[in-house]
Amino acid sequence: MHLQKQKKYEDYAYVLDVVDATLLRSSTSHVNIHKDELLIQLLGEEYFTLLEAAINENYRPRVGIRLYIGKDVPRNILRILRRINYDELTENAKLELEDVIQKIVQANEQRFVEFFNTCTPVSPRLHALELIPGIGKKSMQKILEEREKKPFESFKDLHERGGLSDPAKAITKRIMDELTGRGGGYFLLVREPSSIASERFLRRE
Repeated sequence: MHLQKQKKYEDYAYVLDVVDATLLRSSTSHVNIHKDELLIQLLGEEYFTLLEAAINENYRPRVGIRLYIGKDVPRNILRILRRINYDELTENAKLELEDVIQKIVQANEQRFVEFFNTCTPVSPRLHALELIPGIGKKSMQKILEEREKKPFESFKDLHERGGLSDPAKAITKRIMDELTGRGGGYFLLVREPSSIASERFLRRE
C-alpha cells in the first residue's frame, strides 16, 4: 500500500538566522546556494516547520522578521531548500527560537485558545492537556469542566476560569519541547517529522 502523505506547506515564516552558507558544517545546505545568495533558517508560522532557504543577498532580512514564503515568491528572491531539525540550527537560531515561538503564539491567540477548547485524549490514560507544561490531573479536569460550560475565549479567560497561570508561556514551552525532541513522541502543535509519520503508518499496516 502506498503511503499517503498530507501536504503541509508554510505560507509565512519567521527568520531565525541569516548566515554565510560556507560557515555551516552541513555540506548538503550549500549545494544549491549561488554566490549572490545567503542562507537563512526559518520557523514556519502554521506548522512550526524548521526550514532552510536561499535568499538574494540584496534582500537580507532582519532576524525575527515575518516573511511570506509561499508558492508565489519569485525564486530569484527566495528558494526553500529543505526541512531541517533542531540540531541543524545555528547557535544564533537556537537562541532566537523561543522568542519567535512566543511571538507566533501571541499573534495567533485564538488559534491556541481553540486548542484548549477542542483537544482530546492522546491515549486511553493520557489527555493532550496533560502534555502542556503546568497542567496536571486536577487542572486538566478543571479546564475540561469549564470548557463544557462555555468555550474559552482568550488566554485571560483560560487563566481566570481554567486556572492556568500563563497559557501563552505554557504553549510556547510545549512547542519548544516538540521541536527539540523532548515532547515524548507526541506532536500536538508541531508538524510531525516525516520519518516518524512513515513509521507509524507502516506499523498500522
